[in-house]
Amino acid sequence: MHDYDAFSFDSKAEMLEKSAHYWNPDKTRFWSDSGVDLVIDRREGYLLWDMDGRRLIDVHLNGGTYNLGHRNPEVVTAVKHAMDRFDVGNHHFPSLGRTALAEVLVESAPAGLTKVAYASGGGEAIDIALKSARHAMQKRKIVSIVKAYHGHTGLAVATGDDRFAKLFLADRPEEFPQVPFNDLDAMEQALRGRDVAAVIMETIPATYGFPLPRPGYLEAVKALCEKYDALYIADEVQTGLMRTGELWGITKHGIEPDILVSGKGLSGGIYPIAAVLLSERAGAWLYEDGFGHISTFGGAELGCVAALKTLEITQRPEVRSMVHYIADQVGAGLRQVQAQYPDWFVGIRQNGVVLGLEFAHPEGAKYVMRQLYELGVWAIFSTLDPRVLQYKPGILMTPDLVEELLDRTALAIGRAAADPALSRRRAS
Repeated sequence: MHDYDAFSFDSKAEMLEKSAHYWNPDKTRFWSDSGVDLVIDRREGYLLWDMDGRRLIDVHLNGGTYNLGHRNPEVVTAVKHAMDRFDVGNHHFPSLGRTALAEVLVESAPAGLTKVAYASGGGEAIDIALKSARHAMQKRKIVSIVKAYHGHTGLAVATGDDRFAKLFLADRPEEFPQVPFNDLDAMEQALRGRDVAAVIMETIPATYGFPLPRPGYLEAVKALCEKYDALYIADEVQTGLMRTGELWGITKHGIEPDILVSGKGLSGGIYPIAAVLLSERAGAWLYEDGFGHISTFGGAELGCVAALKTLEITQRPEVRSMVHYIADQVGAGLRQVQAQYPDWFVGIRQNGVVLGLEFAHPEGAKYVMRQLYELGVWAIFSTLDPRVLQYKPGILMTPDLVEELLDRTALAIGRAAADPALSRRRAS
């Protein structure tokens, strides 16, 4: 039983029943049917406690939202202090918080990004990026990647997988063409007509299972954008904030994007905020009509405080060193596990602490997810490629917790590999 008096559920079963009734029937039942009856109650650092008191190590992190851990004490303290003076704020007026955060973001960013527009979440931020590109280029087309995911708002959902675009009648291939990842010929064909406003790319496509760009691919896409007069939008909602060992993953490729989008972890996991960093060209509408995008909660002042503290922590030299240490330890540990089950655990996709674990079954990651859950680890399968488990250690994870995580992971992968039902259905 949880200890928060405002909630009056007698049991987890009652809570789940009401969740299905009042909140989201399909999602509630999906997780129950998947063997994951998780109702998160207490949370601290990289640990979660279920409503029934069971402890789990979190390597899902809600897509990197909890990059610094749950309820990071420094971020919590900063926001608590800010509440003595600030609240959401008024989005129409110049703001101490928004201005201070914008300056820090621009200083941290690749060269050429000079302005910041705010959103309350990643999908809205992607919408701002796409609107900005269309205004700057006076073209409509946006090219994205097959199996991409950029959020669920109006324009963002049109750039993603058909599963979500068609559900809400947002699929518009004439305006939002898609090309396969790592296919430069297809990308050039899409751009050749010079009628594309922008190409939007996750630096590593998350919901597709973190397939890694081939050497030189992203750089070549940027060159094609320049050749055919299109903007390059770097979606760093999941790969930013030191997850690749650099503050922004795109800088590892030497690319200066025209637009960069950050969200999720920018909040410190405490107060929602997302940001769009724009070049002078991409941000031209900010001079022409600053009311062009209005967001009541975008750049909320308490969120700005959370983001400022998050960026300060993330950019500490010792944190950068810790990310490289964790990445090395996790990578080495997983390779040892893979050597034990090479026909089942068939691939490790890694860039820093962004990892996708690939299994030899069309839905192999679901089996491993279930075993991990039973063993006290929460990681999630990739929605658009269920062969791949998203596995995302936090950037402040302690060596002891890394060791415990690897021990439990090895056991879970072994149990999944030995599952008789899985063996019968395993892909040939």
